[in-house]
Amino acid sequence: MPKDEALINLQTSVETGNVALARDSAQKAIDAGVPPFDAVNLGLAKGMQTISNRFDEGKIFLPQIVAAAKAMDAALEVLEPKMEKGDADLNGVIIMGSVKGDIHEIGKNICCAMLRGAGYRVVDLGSDVSPDAFVEAARANGASIVGGSALMTTSLYQQKDIVRVIRESGLHILTIFGGAPCTDEWVQEIGGDGYSASGAEIVKLVRTLFSDSRIYTLHGWMQFSLSIFCMQEIEPHLTAPPWYG
Repeated sequence: MPKDEALINLQTSVETGNVALARDSAQKAIDAGVPPFDAVNLGLAKGMQTISNRFDEGKIFLPQIVAAAKAMDAALEVLEPKMEKGDADLNGVIIMGSVKGDIHEIGKNICCAMLRGAGYRVVDLGSDVSPDAFVEAARANGASIVGGSALMTTSLYQQKDIVRVIRESGLHILTIFGGAPCTDEWVQEIGGDGYSASGAEIVKLVRTLFSDSRIYTLHGWMQFSLSIFCMQEIEPHLTAPPWYG
């Protein structure tokens, strides 16, 4: 199969939520000599961008996003073993998980798929993740971003604990929170750096933070972390985060 055709099929598999096509196209892309990182960025990412645009325009809804995420994951299962570490880490390493006491993962999983499609290496810690576990995973993986979700009122205060543990760790970490019970006012109250309400906009938000030179001036080195907390019920809007410091 020609390389261009393999990339188009990868894009189509995400746009249509076709898991079988995603898996088959990923293998054919490898067989055709397409670098795994190109398969992600020139194939899967384009499909996920289409999904994001359609969602923003109100043309598709949560079921279609979930289907696209499943197709993305199926292709990545084939591509990731072939990736060199430098490829996987090129855009940054992101730790994701639902906060301690919270077992909801749909919104977080969608965010993971969006970020992987943009070329980030995402380490998904799953659900019920303690503040200490987020920090430990960030250190172990050399993460640039730490993200999680809080979708219940009873788990909301874990976000405050994350701010505390991060400060006590001495790491230079930016924190962005969100989730059904979370508000921008709450994030400001607990000392967080920003509030994110839209999984569909998560890549745009991360890219903005990465590209902002003030981050590197503030911290003095390239590695930094932030906590991104996504809602289970995605909303078509995003509140821009206030900058750290």
